[in-house]
Amino acid sequence: MKLRLGRLLVCATLAFGGLQFGISALHAEEAPAAPAEGAPAGPVVTHKSMLHKFKEGGWVMYPILGFSVLTIWLSTDLWIRTGKKKLAPDAHVNGAKDLFRMGDYVGAYQHCKNNPSAFSDTVRVSLSFIGDGQHATEDAMMGELNKFNAATTTRINYLSVIGVCTPMVGLLGTVTGMVTAFEHLGASGVGDPSGLSAAIGEVLIATASGLAIAIPAFMMFYVLRNRLQGSIHYCQDIVVSLFRKMPYEDLKDCHVGEEEFFAARPNWVSDEDAAAAALPA
Repeated sequence: MKLRLGRLLVCATLAFGGLQFGISALHAEEAPAAPAEGAPAGPVVTHKSMLHKFKEGGWVMYPILGFSVLTIWLSTDLWIRTGKKKLAPDAHVNGAKDLFRMGDYVGAYQHCKNNPSAFSDTVRVSLSFIGDGQHATEDAMMGELNKFNAATTTRINYLSVIGVCTPMVGLLGTVTGMVTAFEHLGASGVGDPSGLSAAIGEVLIATASGLAIAIPAFMMFYVLRNRLQGSIHYCQDIVVSLFRKMPYEDLKDCHVGEEEFFAARPNWVSDEDAAAAALPA
């Protein structure tokens, strides 16, 4: 819990760092120097701070800022989650290998249960099906890996959603700002075209900000997706190597684990019928 809060604070700091810099720049601005006597008066260039530009972007800049915090949070969190050593830590792998070498499958189950990870969960679930044969064990193994893959891929897909939605939010702010600009133009007339061009430049800030968030979000989406697939294959290779040459004949009908079996004999079959069916003809 403390680690997640720390990551969130880092993401918020990175996202709001630009605003803090803009506030400092706003206070540090000095009045433009007066032109020298006799010098031709040129256009006055004003440097706008990031905070000023943020305010000019309108209300859509707040959801865009939220998307930026979410992008940094997801990228940092998923980069850690999809690492090979995160899915299959060396301590978990080496402990399971030692117990498999000794044939202590009950101990291997408890080791994996006490040290949760993608690797440990896959080995634990596979061991619980070991008494049902090779096919059931392999199906359980692949099912657990696919479950982890699906859960992590769902989180990665949020970056794709951000990449699609953020430019649309910025475009919405631009359109609403353009409507307001042309309403003022219709009311005051075309007395100063520079005022209209300035208004158009202001509303385009929202679109530019949306694109600035969408591009890194899309990049991290593809990077993390490929990173996850590589880590899944790495974990799968280790688990498969553990169960290679497994003596399934000696483990037939053995129950390794603590899972409860719910399936029972049908209640319409009596013990006498079951005993009679078991007798040789």
